Amino acid sequence: MECLVEKDDLLRCLYLVQGVVEKRSSLPILAHVLIESNDEQAEAADHALSLRATDLEIGIRQHCRARVKKAGSITTDARKLYEIVRELPNAGGSSADPTVIALRSAGSGWVEVSSGKSRFRMASLDPKEFPAIVQEEADGATLSPASCPGEVLREMIEKTLFATSPDETRLNLSGVYIEALDSGKLRMVASDGHRLSLIERQATITEPAAWPKVILPRKGLLEARKILERGEGEVSFSLQATTAGLRKEATALSMRLVEGEFPDYQQILPTEHNFLIAFSREELLSALRRLLILTTERSRGIKLQIEAGKVEISVNTPDLGEGVEEIATDYSGDSIAVGFNGRYLVEALTVMEEGQQITLSLKDDMSPGLLKTVEDQDFSYVIMPMRIF
Repeated sequence: MECLVEKDDLLRCLYLVQGVVEKRSSLPILAHVLIESNDEQAEAADHALSLRATDLEIGIRQHCRARVKKAGSITTDARKLYEIVRELPNAGGSSADPTVIALRSAGSGWVEVSSGKSRFRMASLDPKEFPAIVQEEADGATLSPASCPGEVLREMIEKTLFATSPDETRLNLSGVYIEALDSGKLRMVASDGHRLSLIERQATITEPAAWPKVILPRKGLLEARKILERGEGEVSFSLQATTAGLRKEATALSMRLVEGEFPDYQQILPTEHNFLIAFSREELLSALRRLLILTTERSRGIKLQIEAGKVEISVNTPDLGEGVEEIATDYSGDSIAVGFNGRYLVEALTVMEEGQQITLSLKDDMSPGLLKTVEDQDFSYVIMPMRIF
């Protein structure tokens, strides 16, 4: 194979592809990207090259513009190729003229990468050893596809992914649960057992009632978020027997679904409250960030003393010190003191939009708290209380 491709196009494609490759694997081919072109692809400049990567659980296929001189396929280390391309100098020392990179197979086991006065020779493996990506292994017809704007799906991922469990032994909490509602909305839910994040957004869904309720893997959603960084444009989303697929323009991502059953989150959502306190997002977030300086990784507990007209937020860490912040509120009910993990509050407030008014609903000091925003009632965040002495 031999082709010419602009640096910016190749760099963009490799940025998306190299995130999927397996960092530590007994199969060396999983660290490689497969770059291929056939005669049919070569006729279409926008899809001249196909770049593929997989870790056997997640697969990505990325099309890239190029001028193909000789069709064929090569493989090489995805991350090393990305780093080399990123560091190559721009043509003429500036970004005004496009920098062209040549990729060429150089006999058995080698790939040549060249641009200007730079020449590199990289090890290659037999393209026939490259495994099929997840999407190609899926059996059965696609179930109930859906589509929505890219920025909408990215927001849904941003507002749930942070609440997943990092504990790999709790598979059913390590991903994000997704289901279709009869109203035509998609709902995504994540929980690590200490807090829960739920968001609903409108989508175009074929037969919502036929949608299975599944758990999407954390790594797959991290890669999906990268694809959606350029939020404009429509995104299609579909489910198959054991996989989920996402397609946006020239990029297709597939991921194997997480096995297990997501907990009945409906039982966790508070349905009644005796206290409703409103905050400014910016004031509460700033106060919490300052107070968390005097906490440790082992103890992130903060105390909220809620009284008429004000909320006093405090921390007390014996080895570090103590701090108090006071913010105003229009609350006029009875006093209540409740403790929460401060980091969990900060992470939720961070994904909320600036300038929004936050409400905290409480039944009592031992029941879960419910955070919502006045402007967006389709996003909810539940946080379990902590006993603060």
